[in-house]
Amino acid sequence: MFPVAKAALNLTARGIRHTAVRQAHRKHEPDFHDKYGNLVLLGGATAFVAVWGYVLTQAGIEWGLSPVGRITPKEWRE
Repeated sequence: MFPVAKAALNLTARGIRHTAVRQAHRKHEPDFHDKYGNLVLLGGATAFVAVWGYVLTQAGIEWGLSPVGRITPKEWRE
């Protein structure tokens, strides 16, 4: 069993070394996320704050959601 495990470990290590060498020789060109990632994140955060700021201050929503003290039971009709 030991030679089989050793061979499997050797194959795994060889695969890792191969991947590392291949990535080291590759030129890294900035993709969309490298170029615009922070800008998109900042734009989304700004839109989120703007929309919720409007909703919380200008939409006229009644935020007291608890009915305690505002609803009185009707009398039972027989």
